[in-house]
Amino acid sequence: MTVPLLDLKVQNGALDAELKEAFERVLRSGFYILGPEVEALEKELSCYAGTRHVIGVSSGTDAILLALMALGIGPGDEVICPSFTFFATAGCIARIGAVPVFAESAAEGFGLDLEDVARRITPRTKAIIPVHLFGEMTDMGPLMALAEEHHLRVVEDAAQALGASHQGRMAGSVGDFGTYSFFPSKNLGCLGDGGALATNDDDLAARARILRVHGMEPKYYHKWIGGNFRIDPLQAALLRVKLPHYDEYSRGRRANAAYYREYLGALAGVGPTGGEAGRCAIELPADPVDAFHIWNQFTLRVRSTDGSSARRDSLRSFLLERTIGCEIYYPKPLHTQECFAYLGQGEDHLPRADTLARECLSIPVFPELTEEQRAEVARSIGEFLSG
Repeated sequence: MTVPLLDLKVQNGALDAELKEAFERVLRSGFYILGPEVEALEKELSCYAGTRHVIGVSSGTDAILLALMALGIGPGDEVICPSFTFFATAGCIARIGAVPVFAESAAEGFGLDLEDVARRITPRTKAIIPVHLFGEMTDMGPLMALAEEHHLRVVEDAAQALGASHQGRMAGSVGDFGTYSFFPSKNLGCLGDGGALATNDDDLAARARILRVHGMEPKYYHKWIGGNFRIDPLQAALLRVKLPHYDEYSRGRRANAAYYREYLGALAGVGPTGGEAGRCAIELPADPVDAFHIWNQFTLRVRSTDGSSARRDSLRSFLLERTIGCEIYYPKPLHTQECFAYLGQGEDHLPRADTLARECLSIPVFPELTEEQRAEVARSIGEFLSG
């Protein structure tokens, strides 16, 4: 049985008539840049995310870039971020001339090691970017306390975590800014690129809105050097169709994750998060009781006993041979990427980030996954372990 890693046709096909109506509404409106669809989406997302302001932007990447610009971070400033994450987090820091400072991953989960973050703070440090990776919100309390102690700004990279929460606080609502991505593969996905920037600070929101349109306020008068970071009103209209279904999508993902955790957790060779290498072949991702995980990815750790990715790569090949979709997020930590060699951090000792890159493998968890499909995934992993 073929099981895709993600099947967008099913989710969008179920909304075919509504999506076409939204397209026609934009076509008839004459508003093709910003306008009422964007304003309505921003209000609806603000209510959902629990923030005073949401600014629709062109992508999750541009949301990070705009946040850093609005905070006045620039050449020579240092910004601490994870090494184990998607490129955009650090790429945006470098694009504004600031210096990405890569920090170690936490002992459990996929967040930052705050002790390592604290060690990397210097007089040049201006901000920290925590990433709520794979749909799980990190504990922001200790991180915000550390930032306050050192007078640092915080930008939450919540590209994969809209709707996730920890101890009642929503991802993207705690720091100076929160950033979201609506890339099609995200839990709430556009039919193209899109993103959003969230904040509870009125002044920062006003500055970000001006920077979103080339730093222009009023028209043709430029207060600052900004960029073209606007979300397209067509994408805004399509997202407005999907947003009311978002909680249903999250329930589907959570149900699939719960199935995997129960079925796979009963297999010999599978252990809970935090298990020791060598004691289990596969480690399951955690679902903390004090958090709401939205499962943008269901990411296994295929434990290495020899310091290589061989066991993980073998499982990946095994699944792909059975036409079961899977993906490695992410195979190479950012501190070892060629484009960041000029920083001189390639030789930094970040053993947890390196280990995650060797061991992580994500399997299908999208909400439209059928019972037969998810059973096929679980059975195949069982066969791999027994073979």
